[in-house]
Amino acid sequence: MLDHKEAIISHLSWASLFLGFHTLGLYVHNDVMLAFGTPEKQILIEPIFAQWIQSAHGKTSYGFDVLLSSTNSSAFNAGRSIWLPGWLNAVNENSNSLFLTIGPGDFLVHHAIALGLHTTTLILVK
Repeated sequence: MLDHKEAIISHLSWASLFLGFHTLGLYVHNDVMLAFGTPEKQILIEPIFAQWIQSAHGKTSYGFDVLLSSTNSSAFNAGRSIWLPGWLNAVNENSNSLFLTIGPGDFLVHHAIALGLHTTTLILVK
């Protein structure tokens, strides 16, 4: 790792700057649009990858047809006897917090957390 320290620091620095500028820029833009009374001009990015991951674990509200969200998949059929009883029902109920439906706000929060992790790692490596 010591042989590649400069490359690691360079990558972490680039990733931290990218995440920082873009996350802060989206937060500021969306806040200004709300302040000016034009919420329809907000930049709202759907977290497609995170929704796909939830679908793979059984969440059916996103419309993806993969793994546990597809009744035709081998994972779904094998999972009936393996998973806890009522897993798919619990995942898809709106009354619990097992898998909440995620949206654009979660996308920004995930990127803000990634910024914090990259910056912390950068400080520790330096």
